[in-house]
Amino acid sequence: MSENIERVKCLIIGSGPAGYTAAIYASRADLKPVMYTGMLAGGQLTQTTDVENFPGYPQGIMGPEMMEDFRQQAERLGTDIRFGYVSSVDFSSLPHKVTVDENKTILADTVIISTGASAKWLGLDSEQKYSGFGVSACAVCDGFFFKGQDVAIVGAGDTAAEEATYLAKLCRKVYMIVRRDEFRASKAMVHRTVNTHNIEILYNTETKEILGDGQSVNGVQVINTKTNVERTLDVTGFFVAIGHTPNTDIFKGFINMDETGYILTKPGSTQTNIEGVFCCGDAQDHIYRQAVTAAGTGCMAAIDAERYLAAKEHIVTA
Repeated sequence: MSENIERVKCLIIGSGPAGYTAAIYASRADLKPVMYTGMLAGGQLTQTTDVENFPGYPQGIMGPEMMEDFRQQAERLGTDIRFGYVSSVDFSSLPHKVTVDENKTILADTVIISTGASAKWLGLDSEQKYSGFGVSACAVCDGFFFKGQDVAIVGAGDTAAEEATYLAKLCRKVYMIVRRDEFRASKAMVHRTVNTHNIEILYNTETKEILGDGQSVNGVQVINTKTNVERTLDVTGFFVAIGHTPNTDIFKGFINMDETGYILTKPGSTQTNIEGVFCCGDAQDHIYRQAVTAAGTGCMAAIDAERYLAAKEHIVTA
C-alpha cells in the first residue's frame, strides 16, 4: 500500500468533547483509533473561558485547559491524534475512503464524525475582541457569570427567546435585540418572552458596536432602523443567538441531513444512513449543544462502532 494510503479500523473526524470521548472509548475497545483534529483542535471549547458546568471540575476550568486534559487522556490510552483536516470523503463503498489535507487517503472500516457546529456571529470586530470577555454564543454556558447584571441578547428565533428567558432568571435586566418588527419564534416562546417582566424587547433594532474598556464589555451601541435613533445599552454581557452552522458540508451527498445541515442519526444510536459511519456531538445535536451531552454521544459512537465491527467479524468468521 502506498505511503499516501493508510488502512485504519476507526477514524475519528474532529476533536472537541465528542471526538475525544469517542477516542477514549475506542482506544479502550482496542479499535486503535486515528483522529484528525480539524483546524480548530479541541473545538468550540477552546474559544471559551470558564467552564463551570462540566462534572468533575469543582473549581471550574478554562475551556482550552479542559480540552487539553481530554486530549492527553485520549493519547495516553492509545489514540493516534493528528493535526489535519478532512478535505473530502467517499462513502459509496467499504472501506470508507477519506482524503486528508487533500493529499493523503485513509481507508477506514468505521468513521466517527465529530466535526461540531460553529456559532453564527454578527461580524463585528468588537464581537471577536470581547469573545469570552463579555460576549458569548451560549447563555446556558455563560449566563451564570452575569448574575444580577444587565445583559443584551440578539436574535428572534426559539433559541434566542429561550435563552432570553433563561438569562432573565439570573440577570437584573435583559435587552432583547430583534432586527425586524416581529419574532421568528413559536407563539408559545414569544408569549413567554413578552410576559417576562425584566426582558425589554427592542424591535427594528440592529447592533452597531459592542463597547468595552479593553478588558471586558461595558455597553452596546444599537440603532433603531425605522427611526435612525441610536442608543447605548449599559450592559456587561452580550449574547449572540442567531443560530449555528453544523460543520458537515463535506459529507453532503452521502449522509442524510436535515434542512439546516445537521446529520440525522437513527433514534437511540449514533448510526447514520451509511453502514459503519457514526456521528456524535454538535454535528447531530441542535437542541442541547453542551459539552457534557456531546461527550455522552461520543461514548455512544465508540460503542456503536465497536459493536458494528464485532458483529461484522462474527459474520466473516462464522
